[in-house]
Amino acid sequence: MSEDLSNFSMFDLFRVEVENQSRVLTDSLLALERNPVAAAQLEEAMRAAHSLKGAARIVGIDAGVNVSHAMEDCFVAAQQGRLTLHQTRIDLLLRGVDLLGRIAQTPEAEAAQWAGDKNMEIDAFLADLAHAPDEAAAKPAPERDESKAAAQESPAAEGRGTQDRVLRVTADNLNHLLALASESLVESRWLKPFAESLLRLKRLHYDLGRTLDGLREATSGHALGETAAAAQAEAQRRVLECHQFLSQRLVELEMFDRRSTNLAHRLYDEALAVRMRPFGDGVQGFPRMVRDVGRSLGKQVRLEIVGETTQVDRDILEKLEAPLGHLLRNATDHGVEPSDRRIAAGKPAEGIVRLEARHSAGTLQIIVSDDGQGIDLDRLRAKIVTRKLTNAETAQKLSEAELLEFLFLPGFSMKETVTEISGRGVGLDVVQTMVKQVRGTVRVTAQAGKGTRFQLQLPLTLSVVRTLLVDIGGEPYAFPLAYIVRTLRLAKGKIETLEGREHFDFEGRRTGLVSAHQVLDGAESKLAMEELPVIVIGDQGGTYALVVDRFLGERELVVQPLDPRLGKIKDIAAAGLMEDGAPVLIVDVEDVVRSVEKLISGGRLSKVRDAALAGDVKASKRVLVVDDSLTVRELERKLLAGRGYDVEIAVDGMDGWNAVRTGRFDLIITDIDMPRMDGIELVTLIKKDPGTKSLPVMIVSYKDREEDRRRGLDAGADYYLTKGSFHDETLLQAVVDLIGEADA
Repeated sequence: MSEDLSNFSMFDLFRVEVENQSRVLTDSLLALERNPVAAAQLEEAMRAAHSLKGAARIVGIDAGVNVSHAMEDCFVAAQQGRLTLHQTRIDLLLRGVDLLGRIAQTPEAEAAQWAGDKNMEIDAFLADLAHAPDEAAAKPAPERDESKAAAQESPAAEGRGTQDRVLRVTADNLNHLLALASESLVESRWLKPFAESLLRLKRLHYDLGRTLDGLREATSGHALGETAAAAQAEAQRRVLECHQFLSQRLVELEMFDRRSTNLAHRLYDEALAVRMRPFGDGVQGFPRMVRDVGRSLGKQVRLEIVGETTQVDRDILEKLEAPLGHLLRNATDHGVEPSDRRIAAGKPAEGIVRLEARHSAGTLQIIVSDDGQGIDLDRLRAKIVTRKLTNAETAQKLSEAELLEFLFLPGFSMKETVTEISGRGVGLDVVQTMVKQVRGTVRVTAQAGKGTRFQLQLPLTLSVVRTLLVDIGGEPYAFPLAYIVRTLRLAKGKIETLEGREHFDFEGRRTGLVSAHQVLDGAESKLAMEELPVIVIGDQGGTYALVVDRFLGERELVVQPLDPRLGKIKDIAAAGLMEDGAPVLIVDVEDVVRSVEKLISGGRLSKVRDAALAGDVKASKRVLVVDDSLTVRELERKLLAGRGYDVEIAVDGMDGWNAVRTGRFDLIITDIDMPRMDGIELVTLIKKDPGTKSLPVMIVSYKDREEDRRRGLDAGADYYLTKGSFHDETLLQAVVDLIGEADA
């Protein structure tokens, strides 16, 4: 990619040239190690060396000129068939690449040292390369394309005009840009609930118009004074004018909402794209590393990279370097066997380590695998017992997945001796620590004799997190999906008590049951339901099931870091903003696990089932009121709450359907005319769903025509009441007829 080079010195340009061409040289040399007469790779390597020679000559660094010229001569001789790039010569040429890199990284003021103090190192390299044993190529030299040969004489003209122009910006600039884009995205979400509030205002205007119409009809048989009649007509005209004006503004607001939301999303996506880099940018040094580690161990190992163009958040890519280095070294050292053992096992002499990156289901998947010997589970089990991590009896009962989790413990290693490459037991611990820092997970699988596979599941970006939103004590909390093992609804009958602690059977294991209210210091729960909403969290250190009040659905939240002056807040990682701008706390799941363990060790863990049973005794019947009119909603809520019913409200049909699916109710009271989903659709969905079809539904609507009543009852409503005719007792009596008294 062509850069804005106006502020670069000539030495800076040379440094950039070495960085780019060294990558070409390394990739070509690794390919030539497998096929020494590959024409394309020889051509690329020769041209890269030629370009570096020209760049070094321009800035007057003779050491760089001499090294790149010797390398170029070597590639030309290989093209002409006068020598073969065998392994020894490949090693020397890679040494030359490293030398050029060191020359380029030398401060410009100290570059002269390469013509003085460090010249002996250059001379040694040139001598070693010149006296390397020559081997005639087994195949005829590939013909050189004259047009390519001519192009090499003008390296400055290489491919500069075909690439996009970019500007250099700091990481802070990008972070500020993304933060502003995130705020824009959140602000754009405010318009939708505001538009819904105006829809309710429109409904009130409609109600006012109907009231005036009723007043006019009621007084039609009575003589009104001229002033009163004129005032009544003027009021009707004004209401109609307001209604029409509000309707026009709502249409405009809806259009603006769509444009604003679309623009905010595009801005955020573009800002996020600036932070993204191809996966290949962060792993370009790994093929050389794997090759060198393999050589030092006397093994033939090659790294295959898949998904180099996969876009990865810059911060995540930087954090991946050390963990991936550990995994690749482990695969080369622990996984891939020496060539003689591979051949005896019917495998190719050369081992393959594979590094793959891809996007899947809104996450970044990084997979490191090898075709080596796999992991000896019996040896691993014995090692666990030897390290006194568990006893022999328990170790024999551990599943394969449970055994493999021990590999991530600090200081754990399968190596009997410590070497420069492995044996200290720090590699996989570093991997898991990094993965947890970015809210990800890591899993390992192995097949004896076939290889080992590590899969890292990471967020696409650190600025956005996918969460499960839950209600705890009337407050919303967000749990990152990456830390949730499972969500389920647990029947109270499945809760058992052992040594004073509650648990239930989860996938064949006893899993402790904990009230989220106690952990997060929430309001006292009213768990008046037969099935408890449960989130299973934890890792190999411990798994627990948190009981919450309600599941509110998945949300993708823009992460808003907490003010550092607050310090570390117990059990909370960060904050986010809902669609309506309301704040929500993002839970620190690892901290929650530690809090649970402290409650257990201190003997302060309360029982969930006792609270649930107490809730059953005290619980009132629950009614959901669905109406887009604030006035009607509040009227019905107060009437029902005054009679002892537990009332929840929803602002339209869609909101009501979400509440029905995630909560437990004894009765639904709904209007018909509502935005997003009307009452008839809501009733139809409730009655078609096997889980809710027996739920009583009452329609309370202004529509009082016989066909409207028939339409509602045909959809499945159990009762139809008109707003224009019902009195307080009429509604309450209808509720009693359907579900009985509140505390019955």
